[in-house]
Amino acid sequence: MENSKQTIKKLHRAVGEAVEQFSMLEENDRVMVCLSGGKDSYTLLDMLIHFQRVAPISFEIIAVNLDQKQPGFPEEVLPNYLEKLGVLYKIIEKNTYKVVMEKTPEGKTTCSLCSRLRRGTLYEAAKDLKCNKLALGHHRNDILETFLLNFFFSGKLETMPPKFKNDAGDLVVLRPLAFCKEEDIEKYSEHRNFPIIPCNLCGSQENLQRKKVKQMIADWENDFPDRSSIMMNALQNVFPSHLLDRKLYDFDALKN
Repeated sequence: MENSKQTIKKLHRAVGEAVEQFSMLEENDRVMVCLSGGKDSYTLLDMLIHFQRVAPISFEIIAVNLDQKQPGFPEEVLPNYLEKLGVLYKIIEKNTYKVVMEKTPEGKTTCSLCSRLRRGTLYEAAKDLKCNKLALGHHRNDILETFLLNFFFSGKLETMPPKFKNDAGDLVVLRPLAFCKEEDIEKYSEHRNFPIIPCNLCGSQENLQRKKVKQMIADWENDFPDRSSIMMNALQNVFPSHLLDRKLYDFDALKN
């Protein structure tokens, strides 16, 4: 069985590749790390702290959690953890839970509205904290699942980019775990024994479409090992002239 040192090396290598390939970090950056209390965001914070120590550039990190006032949320867990870790942090309190419960029709999933409200609040927090970049904990599996969800259910070729600007154009959003496998993050989380806080806002709802796509990818991986790596390569190897989007390629210019 793979030991923890191997897992740590794999994560460091994957994050290093993403940071380098997509020019994520620069001298004097102030990066807001969004911390939810889940395995992905804890791992993200650890990885950035590691690169803060070893990188040839200097950048700041501030961990930020949004306390959405969910009933039973253990509000002392993250402050205690971050105090012991010794990182700069801020807890933002905003009752988005009430808004989500009031606005979501009965029987519908809350994830979409919750995500929009959380994202807007975090963008505002980044500005208030004078951060020029914001880091999210999405990993390789999230990127592949989102691509297939859009492909099968939304009719578009689109996924979570490793780096993008918000709509206002004043904040760069990063996904440093873009090349990290979820299984490696799970192993690392168990090794570090993170104080995981489950999201119970929606009673552990699961998006049925995402759940099916997740299982489909897992089945492919079992039948054809390393399919996910090939799919990630495909997302970085695009030929607009061999697709059908007239906005990306000038088919009208092709004449005899």
